[in-house]
Amino acid sequence: MKPGTFTSLLSDFWSDINDAGDPGLLWQVLTLIVCMAAGSAIARLLRAALVKRQAGESAEGMIKLGTGSFSRVLSPLLGLFLIELARPWLAKYHHVHVIQLFTPLIASFVIMRAAFYIIRRIMAKQGNDATSLLLIEKLVSLTVWLAVALYITGWWPDILDFLSGTELPLGTHRISFLAILQATGSVAVTLVAALWVGAVIEERLLKLDTMHSSLRVVLARTVRSMLVLVAILVSLSLVGIDLTVLSVFGGALGVGLGFGLQKIASSYVSGFVVLLERSLSIGDIVSFDKYYGIVTHINTRYTVLQGLDGVETVVPNDVLISGPIQNLSLTDSTLRLATTVTVGYGTDLETVMKKMEEAAATVPRVLPMPAPMVVLSKFGTNGFDLELGFWINDPQNGRSGVTSDVNRAIWRVLQENHVELPSPQRDIRLMNAEELSKAVNMNVNSAKQNG
Repeated sequence: MKPGTFTSLLSDFWSDINDAGDPGLLWQVLTLIVCMAAGSAIARLLRAALVKRQAGESAEGMIKLGTGSFSRVLSPLLGLFLIELARPWLAKYHHVHVIQLFTPLIASFVIMRAAFYIIRRIMAKQGNDATSLLLIEKLVSLTVWLAVALYITGWWPDILDFLSGTELPLGTHRISFLAILQATGSVAVTLVAALWVGAVIEERLLKLDTMHSSLRVVLARTVRSMLVLVAILVSLSLVGIDLTVLSVFGGALGVGLGFGLQKIASSYVSGFVVLLERSLSIGDIVSFDKYYGIVTHINTRYTVLQGLDGVETVVPNDVLISGPIQNLSLTDSTLRLATTVTVGYGTDLETVMKKMEEAAATVPRVLPMPAPMVVLSKFGTNGFDLELGFWINDPQNGRSGVTSDVNRAIWRVLQENHVELPSPQRDIRLMNAEELSKAVNMNVNSAKQNG
């Protein structure tokens, strides 16, 4: 690359630095300082007004767009805007070499902060870890700084000419590196914009308390999928790819769904069915097969069930559609539990049953209505088999704990009233005891003689 291709930005800047007494240099520095300070002050005022407005709104108010990150983007953006307004006026009286040099630097800060804001918002909704976020931010920073360095040094036009002149054979056609980079950038920017808009709309929908939670999730997933689809189609059109080739891809996808992807497609469709028919919602307490717990996430392919022991189970949505599910909180979260106890036949049954009901009613989680009730389930082998039924309305807190509390209350009642709790007893009768005794004695004597 020829040295003559360098722009005059750096040389003009160094000449201005060497000529420190030039009033044009002082005016440019003063303009930069004043414009950036004014931009920061305006951004701070807008941030304070936005925070105040959000604090006075309910949960159904406007989306909280992350005022901290937004103001960090707004501050250099306003400063850059003010500098661009002041530059034509200043150019009438002095040269603006310093402003021309610092303008791309400030613009790079605006681009990076805007990119960080959007990427963090998207990845926060996706649930990605901090390592992936840091890697993406470093790649964005490296790309932006490299572009700024090429622009300031004047290598940018030469790099573009080099990339445009370097071509790769693609079938009967040839495509330049510049076209490939432009296509990649168009697709990336379009997809990122679609994901960001989808995240904003999803956050807005999930805050609508007037809409059922399942319907909110369905709408959010649908809007996001449609935006991604539109972004892909638009980006392909920008690149110059004929969209009719997608028909071939669609046919191949259909064959794949008919064979290897059938199970996955079934889970995706089942996810929308579960959300639309509202048979399950986030927060419901469900039980099926050997699993019992609270629904914490409903995604398009699977549902996450968190057990009361903290273990999370990922259940494909087609399993929830094809089998029976017990939803303990579909229309009413009230749940009946029962415990059994056996008392001896000599027990005053009416008194014990009444005291057991009173003892169960003293447990905090047991509902007063319907009241606990003891029934005589059957006449057992060892005594009366009694069943105490009681109701709770917080099954999400577990069933074992409240059952244990009720059993302890019953035990105290039985102890206070000296109620016998029968245990199984067996009588053993020996047939022909005399002959058995003689045989045992003979074996003992024989053992002594041999010993």
